[in-house]
Amino acid sequence: MKQRWVSIAVLAAALFAINVVARLVTRIGFPDNDTAENWVSVAMFSLIGLVLAVVAFVRAQRVPAGTWLPDLAAAAVGGMLLTVLAGPFVSGDYPFSGGAGNFFSQIWLYGGFAIAGTLLGYWTATMLGRDYRSKSLKAFATAKTAKPRRVVRR
Repeated sequence: MKQRWVSIAVLAAALFAINVVARLVTRIGFPDNDTAENWVSVAMFSLIGLVLAVVAFVRAQRVPAGTWLPDLAAAAVGGMLLTVLAGPFVSGDYPFSGGAGNFFSQIWLYGGFAIAGTLLGYWTATMLGRDYRSKSLKAFATAKTAKPRRVVRR
């Protein structure tokens, strides 16, 4: 049980680290360039979605979705909370310094990219037949056809 929370915290910290790097890049590299900040933000959200897609793809192959999906959701929510509440301090701002609209747009963007990334990873594993359920069904079908047919005597 303890290791489950450790993996959730590590993933949330990794997602937050992506945000910290993106904020530092915009703060140091593009101090007053709104266009560059927008591009870096899109790249950051895309990278977060990609990380979640890879994690979902790998986890979907090993355990049922009912086991890994709540963990992944908890890590994504934790990473999002760190991003919107602690992230602005990295760039020298406060969480609501850009207004409520900016704050909630970050939440919507983060949630959208996180959900899309998770679905992309899971659907890819399912499409390739590598998810846990497909493997279980394949093993069942193989076991059913491998048994010799019983002869019925009359």
